[in-house]
Formats: sequence, C-alpha cells, structure tokens
Amino acid sequence: MKTIDHMIKQLVSGGQSGVDRAALDAAIAAGVKIGGWCPKTRKAEDGVIAEIYTLNETPSAEYDQRTEWNVRDSDGTLLIVRGTIFGGSLNTKNCCSHYNKPLLVVDISKTSNLDEVIDWISSNNVYILNVAGPRESHCKGIYDIAKTFMTDLFHIPINELNTQLTRSTDDESC
Repeated sequence: MKTIDHMIKQLVSGGQSGVDRAALDAAIAAGVKIGGWCPKTRKAEDGVIAEIYTLNETPSAEYDQRTEWNVRDSDGTLLIVRGTIFGGSLNTKNCCSHYNKPLLVVDISKTSNLDEVIDWISSNNVYILNVAGPRESHCKGIYDIAKTFMTDLFHIPINELNTQLTRSTDDESC
C-alpha cells in the first residue's frame, strides 16, 4: 500500500514553534527524513531548537534567511494557515513567488481535502517538501492542528483518498 511518505524523500522546515515543529514531529513519527535551515544559534521563540531536529544553521540569526533558504532548497512549499496569511507565512509565500516554486496554501479552518495535497505534490514532482506556517504564539493551538493534519497526510493510503478532513476550531483565523 503506497502512502504519501513514499513520495516525499525529505521534509524541510525552519524549526519554529507551531506549524514548523508540528510538521517535523509528524515526519519523524512517519519515518520521513527531515532537514532544512534554522537561524544561527538554532533560535526559536520558545528557546533553542532541539538537536533531534537535524537542521542546518544559517549564517544569520534572522528568521527571513532560513525561510528563504528552505523555499529555495525545496521542490515546493505547503503553507498551513488558519485564516489570514501574515508575518513569516506571508514572507514564505513571497519567497515561493520570487524563486518560482510551487506553493499550496491549506487553510485548516476550512475543510481541507487531502486529495488536493496529494495531487499537488504529485503533479509538481515535490520530493523535498517545505512545510511552513504561523508560530504557536501567533496562532494558539496551531501546533496540535497542524500535527494532526500532517500525521493524517503521511499515513493515509493514496488509493483511499476519497475522504475530506474537517478541522473545527474556536477561532476562524489567527
């Protein structure tokens, strides 16, 4: 039985709290190779990014450089948001445009179709997937929702993708 984790050779992310960390944790649990760039000194809003996340440090401690390099070095970016795109997520979207890289925005406050994500990964030949989105302090609860979404995505059999995944939240956007 083929699943999405057989299509993705590596998941990259910046290691920030929230969506970044959720994607990395889901990938580790699914046995998918992880990597990517993080700021110098492994800086994140909740402290130092743990060594379990095999990320390379950029020369700069600024978040923008790791965002740009993760977009640049991946085949496509899955941007997981809840409502409005802002802050670092907006920068990610702009980097995708600058590098002419495929981008799929999934708003998890709405019904998210896993078939659409699989089709996007397949049609864009995404083997190195960058996953980004808001940090936990900017979007309370986003870690748990994004981790569930990514876990479902990695473990759902590709030939059984007729079900839509619905996420209900207290807030429609962050």
